[in-house]
Amino acid sequence: MHKTLTVELTGMAHGGAALGRHEGKVIFVPYALPGETVRAEVVEDHDRYGHARLLEVLTPSPDRVPPPCPHFGPGGCGGCQWQHAAYEAQLRFKADVVADQLARLGRLPDPPVLPTLPDPTGWAYRNQARFHPAPQEGMGFYTSGHDEVVAVETCPVLHPLLSDLYDTLDLDLPDLTALTLRAGTGTGERMLIFETEDDEPPALEIDLPVSCVLLLSDGRAVNLIGSNAFSEVAAGRTYRISAPSFFQANSGQAGQLVRLVLDSLDLQGGEVVLDGYCGVGLFTVPLAERAGLVVAVEADPAAVEDLLENTIDFENVEVIEGPLETVLPGIDEALDAAVVDPPRTGLARQALEGLVDANPRRIVYVSCDPATLARDGRQLARAGYRLQQVQPVDMFPQTYHIETVSLWTRE
Repeated sequence: MHKTLTVELTGMAHGGAALGRHEGKVIFVPYALPGETVRAEVVEDHDRYGHARLLEVLTPSPDRVPPPCPHFGPGGCGGCQWQHAAYEAQLRFKADVVADQLARLGRLPDPPVLPTLPDPTGWAYRNQARFHPAPQEGMGFYTSGHDEVVAVETCPVLHPLLSDLYDTLDLDLPDLTALTLRAGTGTGERMLIFETEDDEPPALEIDLPVSCVLLLSDGRAVNLIGSNAFSEVAAGRTYRISAPSFFQANSGQAGQLVRLVLDSLDLQGGEVVLDGYCGVGLFTVPLAERAGLVVAVEADPAAVEDLLENTIDFENVEVIEGPLETVLPGIDEALDAAVVDPPRTGLARQALEGLVDANPRRIVYVSCDPATLARDGRQLARAGYRLQQVQPVDMFPQTYHIETVSLWTRE
């Protein structure tokens, strides 16, 4: 029998749950908000903390709003965590979480975290979505526990190009395991990426201007209809993106990232700049327009092919394929500055050590996880780098996910 508690919630935790204390123990309650008093059932109890299921909001926060999506909430789609919070509050939560992670995990007192840069509307922004077959019928997303697929008829965070495409699909593919929709929101180009059991191609009849690709289990992409790449525009520049390659899921806010990176580096024209984890070249291209030399490092072969295409007009870009930690020791040029945009796991330990050894005066760290940013930032501070500012950017409205651009300098 689980214990039922009445808890006053005082803050928002990294991960999207509100938190409060009960008898000295921290209690995390998803789908609740700071400032609320709630009745909750403890579902996971530990010595110093517990996770609880929201039963009733006794005193609602003024930031609470009705979630517009019918699939939002416990037992529903796990893609969004904060549709019940006013958008202005979401922006506050994200800046607060970043500051808390840097102070507690990074041991950086009074971190200079700026207010979160908002998305223009907070909705209809995603240029990519991965669906799975639902148990009964149709397609959908996993629940928050990632143990069940919930059929989804509509998704208000999808860009209209994807929403319209999803509405027109009529699929009967028994061997389908996943279907990814991608779009170039600045070009109108769209793509369907199929994943199947045993890598068998589906039988398709498509009467739409859309490319179709089969993604094999080894990561290779097989072209079925149209092209296995599409184009997208960010910060006024056009990029080729192939089916397996990563690109930011919010193209408009990706343009904000480009602007912030360039402003933070303050390049004068002759610098040697490292672009680590560079992907298809979101930062490489604008850096090449301003720097003397850009050393672009990327481990994913598909992204490297796109990167070479996207930088074909620049003679001052050196593309190196491989993990950053193995590439860094072999870079002969003295680095004036570096940009790193690692995955959610942050910088590999050897990559961080190699970056410090390279001794660039400025490091711009683009992070999609404040906890790993704090961990890596702590090491940068120990190595003599000073955190100048952290700018959260809301790439993923209605969710707890937080993108940041931070500037670290060393004399």
